[in-house]
Amino acid sequence: MTEPVRVLVVDDDPLVRAGLRMILGGAGDVEVVGEAGSGTEVPALAATLRPDVVLMDLHMPGVDGLTATERLRAAPGAPEVLVLTAFEADGHVRRALRAGAGGFLLKDTPPAEIVAAVRRVAAGEPVLSPEVTRRLIGLAIEAGPGDRRGRARERLGALNTRETEVAVEVGRGGANADIAAALHLSVPTVKTHVSAALSKLGLNNRVQLALLVNDAGLLD
Repeated sequence: MTEPVRVLVVDDDPLVRAGLRMILGGAGDVEVVGEAGSGTEVPALAATLRPDVVLMDLHMPGVDGLTATERLRAAPGAPEVLVLTAFEADGHVRRALRAGAGGFLLKDTPPAEIVAAVRRVAAGEPVLSPEVTRRLIGLAIEAGPGDRRGRARERLGALNTRETEVAVEVGRGGANADIAAALHLSVPTVKTHVSAALSKLGLNNRVQLALLVNDAGLLD
């Protein structure tokens, strides 16, 4: 049997934490290893408990979830972060994802989908609620060409042709198997190209790569 996904729940509402503990604990393959009521507690708990995923609220006293995510994901060997919040302000979405969060869900997400999202983020797959996806698409349309597009294309210039092709497919939301089929590659080869692209660009995960491709206008 595989080891359960270890989760640290971070939310300033004790009732929310209790509810999430019950939901996740009932999944069988997910284990809540700890709780925190503020982002201030996250670094020490993450270092001690070694969770696979931190389920992070954004609006908390002291250190908020955005700052906590940035600090946590900047450290080597950091756990994945799945944001679960009641708010979806554009700036919060982009800042959380650019900081390295592997997913962004709203608190009205059905319990079964929250559990599934934890599993996916632990496996390195990006997860975005439909509302958040629509916002990101809208922001991309509104932004249009400009300095950000030029900077993004300049950064992507560090990739070779095949890595760029794979990055574009990641930006389209393709899983490794989908990308392999589209580009006539093996799944291990796709994984190698994704890892190489992330390393060359100094990115933490596929979500950040997808955002960069989006900024560069390569999905137009």
